[in-house]
Amino acid sequence: MNFFKKKIITADGQNSIIEPPLICPKLLVQRRIVALQNQTLEVNIFKILRTKILKALKKNNWNSFGITSPTAHTGVCMISVNLAIVMAMEFNQSIMLIDMNLRAPKIHTFFDFEVKKGLKDCTESSPASLSEMLLMPNIDRLAILPGHGKTLRSSEMIGSPQMQALIASAKDYYQPQITIFNLPPVLNSDDVLASLDYYDAMLLVVEEGGNKADEVKDSLKMLTGIELLGTVLNKSQTPSDYRNYH
Repeated sequence: MNFFKKKIITADGQNSIIEPPLICPKLLVQRRIVALQNQTLEVNIFKILRTKILKALKKNNWNSFGITSPTAHTGVCMISVNLAIVMAMEFNQSIMLIDMNLRAPKIHTFFDFEVKKGLKDCTESSPASLSEMLLMPNIDRLAILPGHGKTLRSSEMIGSPQMQALIASAKDYYQPQITIFNLPPVLNSDDVLASLDYYDAMLLVVEEGGNKADEVKDSLKMLTGIELLGTVLNKSQTPSDYRNYH
């Protein structure tokens, strides 16, 4: 695996290369990030999901999608990270993973990254630049735009001109690029509704035994107007090789 180095331009106009932090594969597996493992049932499930999503994106000329769920603790972050990694394994595109769960950003914790600047810092009086925010794991073709701390007025920040400009820059960082938005639960706040214009389609994660049918129906109603890529049934006890995609 090659190291994905981060290049920034310093105040004096000089290019600077920053070595990415090392990733511990065993630690990732403990946190259910399995995409870097050899062929296993779990890895194959994510690769099947990847292929289905990529076909839908290509068919519709889309290059971005969000991942959400009806309620919290359904595994959205875990699925976002695994999907981002297996998509980055393909040579056809780079992946930008954006943690837009501003109230509880978590993507960086899977990699033990220390976040000094994140999404909410784009609205400060001296706003941070995209290059200051980006995290580069040592995974080819993958970049992460993290959250930073807890944001209470999150939907207002999501709709701000500063956030719009930042997301536009992030979506054009690589060419070609697919942008994945890790999102908060759709029923817990209006954050997902405020972010719908940022991506082309949505993937809905449903927890087996954790989400009620009414919660799924209410979520689909809330998402009216956005294209649905499908639903992922997480924490399923059904012994099927393809149980996680419907």
